[in-house]
Amino acid sequence: MPLLADFHNHSCLSPCGSLDLSPRLLVDIAAARGLRVLALTDHNSSLNCPAFAKLCASRGIIPIYGMEATTSEEIHVLCLFTSLEASLSFSEYAYRILLPFPNDPDKTGDQVYVDEEDNIQGEVEYYLVGPLDLSVDAIGPKAAEYGGIAIPAHVDRAAFSMSSQLGAVIPGPWAALECTRIPPALMHPDAPPVPLDTLGYPLITSSDAHYPEHAARRPFNLDVDPEELLPGGPGTDADMDALKRALARRPRS
Repeated sequence: MPLLADFHNHSCLSPCGSLDLSPRLLVDIAAARGLRVLALTDHNSSLNCPAFAKLCASRGIIPIYGMEATTSEEIHVLCLFTSLEASLSFSEYAYRILLPFPNDPDKTGDQVYVDEEDNIQGEVEYYLVGPLDLSVDAIGPKAAEYGGIAIPAHVDRAAFSMSSQLGAVIPGPWAALECTRIPPALMHPDAPPVPLDTLGYPLITSSDAHYPEHAARRPFNLDVDPEELLPGGPGTDADMDALKRALARRPRS
């Protein structure tokens, strides 16, 4: 039986989201709605993933770690890891190449990371929604260096996507493409939708949750047995190769 999955979710670390959406609340909502595989992907940072890992283990959810990275072209790309350590290492790298623009919580929102009990552990100095000094051509190979995969985010959306920034989906080492709908189409005001050429990549939908009411709104089915995805059993890392095989079985149109 396929596992219900969601690979794009924010928390109180993302300044454009709700301070109420802690990792704890995100996991609680996901568990209540039957999700079995869940990713936490704050903007350009994985600092809330340690708490997320503990919470997923307590609720029987298989965790995927990562971030929604912003390339130098301002394209959003999900960088996903099955290892918490790898995700945190990639997060440290990303912060070193993030545009060093100080965040102003009163104007752009809070950027706090917390423990599993929602206690604030710290606040990030630089504005996390800014671009990294890393092009869309380089981000997939860079994520792979750390053991991860790259999935361009909301490719059919009119902002911060391949289609908005480049006019089309471009080839790359993409494990899948994230869409807001399948089949994806470019939406234009007062005009019919235009089909988007997704170049035959596997397609997923995800919630892009920034607020509690967004959580688990657009999950997808991941065709994989739990034992294949989590061969070491509960509390261990998911198998990246099994994750890649499952994504490869997703619809491509």
